[in-house]
Amino acid sequence: MTQVSAAVEAGHARYTYRLRVSSTARTALAAEWDRCRWVWNECVAKSRAVHLHNKAAEGQQTCGPAQLDKMLTEARARTPWLREGSSVPQQQIVRDFGRSRAKAHKDIRQRFPMARRAGMPKHKKKREAPASLNYTRRGFRLKHGRLHLAGGIVLTVVWSRELPAKPSSVRVYQDSLGHWYASFVVPAQVQPLPQTGRVLGVDWGVKETATTTSDAHDLPHAEHGKKAQTKLTRYDRMMARRRPKKGQAASKGYREAKQLRAKAYKKIARQREDSGRKWAKKAVRDHDAIAVEDFRPRFLARTTMARKAADAAIGATKAALIEMGRKHGRDIRLVHPAHTTMDCAHCDARAKHRLPLGERTYTCTACGTVSPRDKNSARVMLVRAGLNPAGADGRRPPGALLQEAA
Repeated sequence: MTQVSAAVEAGHARYTYRLRVSSTARTALAAEWDRCRWVWNECVAKSRAVHLHNKAAEGQQTCGPAQLDKMLTEARARTPWLREGSSVPQQQIVRDFGRSRAKAHKDIRQRFPMARRAGMPKHKKKREAPASLNYTRRGFRLKHGRLHLAGGIVLTVVWSRELPAKPSSVRVYQDSLGHWYASFVVPAQVQPLPQTGRVLGVDWGVKETATTTSDAHDLPHAEHGKKAQTKLTRYDRMMARRRPKKGQAASKGYREAKQLRAKAYKKIARQREDSGRKWAKKAVRDHDAIAVEDFRPRFLARTTMARKAADAAIGATKAALIEMGRKHGRDIRLVHPAHTTMDCAHCDARAKHRLPLGERTYTCTACGTVSPRDKNSARVMLVRAGLNPAGADGRRPPGALLQEAA
């Protein structure tokens, strides 16, 4: 299995491969993760202690990367168990903690609402946190097709395709089924596609995952989760009947039911990912420029549409579209979603009142244009991005140049 995920940063992409892990390597990876998890929890404790001290004494103590690195050095000096593991993944877990904490503080300073705010880092529990080990270039090497990690851990990689370039880092992680994967970071290589002269506007929704200015490129709601709901409910009931009491070990039946449930959810996640990537590939192949609503569906988790919105996988589909556009050198423009359902795509007039969710037809009071609500919003994306199609087919006038979005 190979997966090319969204770019970790500008100019980079991840290539993910399945790993064949021996019992010896599995034991070593579990021990390495126990050390990294301990380091993370120590960082959380240090951060909370600094916060309480500053709050009580109005002090100016800090908990930045320098302080955390010093804490790790001291901990390794006095703890033989910690020194037995490689310092590379432990240093990287400190970096991950710093980024997570900085993101949470940034959202607080910018006064983001709670629905969009990243939470402060929390403790990683042994039975809940999946293993994830990051290695920089000095912590791993590829030799004879096998992955050698710092600390003498050797893993067999299922090379379903070749890496396009030499990787700069790798993340070794375990999924909910217990399978191990290696995710390599490599420089992204642009694979340009032929010019088509077409542009596309994309509006996200729940009734249809993506409504576009081209009827042939609309993405209907696949409802993968809804189709598997009967099976999921059955597994949930099996787990509920066999759930162990507090302090007791889980029975074999409970572990089997939990494994079946995890397999079902994994299949749904792969189906959603497959549908989103296939649609993104088609949209990018047929259009030179795409105006995409910069929609963040996280707030829907607190509404009555939470289950249907999660089943639509809007965030994953949007990420796949952006990544596919970068990979093939297309022009992807993100449009702020404010008032996109209230503006008229033909005369740019704005409705005086918000349209209720049940009203699916947009009628402009200024020019009298009547169109489906989501189709109008998709055309508004094109207008706001500076991509004015010549007609309903989304084709640009001959010789017209794409303007930069305002």
